[in-house]
Amino acid sequence: MMEVEEIRRLFGIAIEREIESNEFYAKAAKASTDASVKAIFTDLAKDELGHMELLERFREDPTLPMKMIKPAVDYKVAEEVALPRLSTDMKPADAIALAMKKEQQAMEAYRAMAAQCTDDSLKVIFNNLADMELGHKNRLETLFVDIGYPEAF
Repeated sequence: MMEVEEIRRLFGIAIEREIESNEFYAKAAKASTDASVKAIFTDLAKDELGHMELLERFREDPTLPMKMIKPAVDYKVAEEVALPRLSTDMKPADAIALAMKKEQQAMEAYRAMAAQCTDDSLKVIFNNLADMELGHKNRLETLFVDIGYPEAF
């Protein structure tokens, strides 16, 4: 089993990432002039805050049970899109592209943390967190494709 300090360190890193994501999305929502972009970023900020609270509980007691998450399909759209710069007048497709890249980065970070774990129960926690981020990524990728490539008849 991993040392208690190592467990706390990993959860501390994860909590910091969620705080940074929350702050980023909140800032993006505040700066946005497009109502739909503002709503997307507001929802994501709220989700990241929820992840941070979950991680705080696990940092205090890593033995807490975690509901297994069914991983979403990874369409890998984010991997094919360049990371747009945040701006106050972003188009919805650019805002979604930015958000899906951020979720991709978060998912990859949690997978890396899981790979560092020698304790199977912690590995499950971090892989579940990666799957949560994959769920966000999937939702954003679907939205991105719907906005960026609308059907034309």
